[in-house]
Amino acid sequence: AYLTVSIEPLPPVVVGDAVTLKCNFKTDGKMREIVWYRVTDGGTIKQKIFTFDAMFSTNFSHMENYRKREDLVYQSTVRLPEVRISDNGPYECHVGIYDRATREKVVLASGNVFLNVMAPPTSISVLAADTPAPFSRYQAQNFTLVCVVSGGKPAPLVYFKRDGEPIEATPLPEPPVGAGSWAPRNLLHRDLDDTKVPKSLAAEGEVGGGQPLATADPPRGLAAERGPVTETIPETVVSREFPRWVHVAEPIYYFRHTHAPVSDGTVEARATLTWTLNPQIDNEALFSCEVKHPALSMPMQSEVTLVAPKGPKITMTPTRARVGDTVRILVQGFQNEVFPEPLFTWTRVGSRLLDGSAEHDGKELVLERVPAELNGSMYRCTAQNPLGSTDTHTRLIVFENPNIPRGTEDSNGSLTGHCGFRLVLALALTVILELT
Repeated sequence: AYLTVSIEPLPPVVVGDAVTLKCNFKTDGKMREIVWYRVTDGGTIKQKIFTFDAMFSTNFSHMENYRKREDLVYQSTVRLPEVRISDNGPYECHVGIYDRATREKVVLASGNVFLNVMAPPTSISVLAADTPAPFSRYQAQNFTLVCVVSGGKPAPLVYFKRDGEPIEATPLPEPPVGAGSWAPRNLLHRDLDDTKVPKSLAAEGEVGGGQPLATADPPRGLAAERGPVTETIPETVVSREFPRWVHVAEPIYYFRHTHAPVSDGTVEARATLTWTLNPQIDNEALFSCEVKHPALSMPMQSEVTLVAPKGPKITMTPTRARVGDTVRILVQGFQNEVFPEPLFTWTRVGSRLLDGSAEHDGKELVLERVPAELNGSMYRCTAQNPLGSTDTHTRLIVFENPNIPRGTEDSNGSLTGHCGFRLVLALALTVILELT
């Protein structure tokens, strides 16, 4: 008998679309059955998904999970109302007719089609690599933005913009470790403190009779010298630091793009943009990551504004600390939106912290069982990110505790040795008198 099978190619479809699998055949024989298969594992496994039995004029699904999803439109045509990523792959249609000679033998013919299911990205975010990171006032440093795009199939096209304009970046297959062109070049230094006098530039090596400026970080001084003082309890003083160098040329951007498959059939794409950061021009610059994908009607984007920390807001609890209390000093936020995440460092001006350490990292400083000796002590919180640094000083005021007699605590807030000895002796005498 005569039998041919053909299937027209399918265009790519998006998750959630309806798809019709149509099997075209021609024959002059008697129909036996039509079976649709889904091919997996590179063609080694063929799984029945739908069957039309011509003998009994019935059809049924072979996949329980898909029983409500697949409909037989007309014998050889199957419709998927809402395709999923898992539906992606090749399909085959097998048509069988009875042989005219024996009426028992079945003659088969088949056709195949590939269903390409696309999925738009579900999330996009921009973050800074290696955060939190410190601010370098005297030396240029490299900075990297990372754009993470998840949920797409196929891999999306990712690119960066600065202030709305596309960035022309040099492709970077590997990190530029040790590359000569990667080191900061042609830097200028500030010869005077720009927080006190108008900005002044001098080429490196031309200040001080041809001697280059020192690049070592100077010792930190009290921020009260360069900022307004607010007389409150706690007393707070805020200052800003600015870099002492600038670039003489436009930055060179380096771009790297990678993607990795995910178990659900989608990919996670990561794009990095790296350049030599210049806080003079990069502070308050708007960077955006945009994504183009065939499943998206318009680009998807996420943006961040590079901003140095400004005006830290510090709270102290309790507000009226007494001898023996546990005091918590916390940075609650800033007067602006800060990106990247700042690095916080606490120090005690002129001395070590209560636990004997030189500094403490984190947004919160905890002073347990404060002694009277800490009254009037000044604490410095340095909040910094690669774009700038802010010092905030707060003064601890410790009031007397009426529940603790004066002179009965040492520097650790515990009872003195003499008082403890007297208490033990009194208890011992009481026990002896009761026994006699």
